[in-house]
Amino acid sequence: MPPPPGTPPPSQDSDNSSGDQSQANSPISIGNDFNPRRLATPLDNVTRSSAGKRSYTKTDRKRGRYIQARPAAGKPKDIAFDATLRAAAPFQVTRDRSNRALAVESQDIHDKVRVRRAHNLILFVVDASWSMAAAERMEATKGAIMSLLMDAYQRRDQVGLVVFQKEDAQLVLPPTSSVELAQKALADVPVGGKTPLSAGLYLAYKVLVRQTRLHPEVMPLMILLTDGAGNVSMTALPAQEEAHRISKLIMEEGIRSVVINMEHASFDRGLAQALAEELTAPCYTLHDLKADTLYQTVKDELRLS
Repeated sequence: MPPPPGTPPPSQDSDNSSGDQSQANSPISIGNDFNPRRLATPLDNVTRSSAGKRSYTKTDRKRGRYIQARPAAGKPKDIAFDATLRAAAPFQVTRDRSNRALAVESQDIHDKVRVRRAHNLILFVVDASWSMAAAERMEATKGAIMSLLMDAYQRRDQVGLVVFQKEDAQLVLPPTSSVELAQKALADVPVGGKTPLSAGLYLAYKVLVRQTRLHPEVMPLMILLTDGAGNVSMTALPAQEEAHRISKLIMEEGIRSVVINMEHASFDRGLAQALAEELTAPCYTLHDLKADTLYQTVKDELRLS
């Protein structure tokens, strides 16, 4: 939801981010990683060529492995000649074949059903403001991302990272399965400043929509780590209203989401839960977030989606 022409400069709520700002903008190290474990996804129930390879999903494109045929609905797109001939064969005795060796009618035509290798796209969208115990959370998040990337390297899945802080959001790690690129990108991510929640959500929306347009078989999943308390707007709308409008866009695009509430239980105002409801996403509360906990949460969500 970019600002329309003539929109006044970005506005900010008067609230400052809570917490001690003395350590703001300090680089956060990457947390401990751990042995990669295979991500279980709905694709695993379709078919697999062999252990350790990527799973397959159906595709409407004329690329991929031909596995079966189905009657063509409307204009044929990718004719399955073998199935079409089999469908026409029983009727050759009764059909007029005076000018042709084989009488094929429109109802005989079958299209190919193909499958091709697919991958998950897990996009972390992380609040790096100083409004929560950001340093500890960011360290754990980096460790989880590195672990997922090691798994992705083997599985051809991809992981990306959007970070929002101060006045804007950045795509710190474009979707990748390169562990080397991830280490370089993650090493310098700092924390501090205000909370441009809507900017983070909108950037995630653009990234995921673009990837699904380029790769229709991709299975996107957004993991949003936030307390839900945005205080910077892109337009003249109040920050929270703007964030909820963009969340609705994400939901309407059919993008699966998970919200991890980073607010401490004693201060929880229900903002992350409200955001999750707008996304029609589950909301997890992890008081003591560790990298392996986040990793397992992602695995479980991929399996159940």
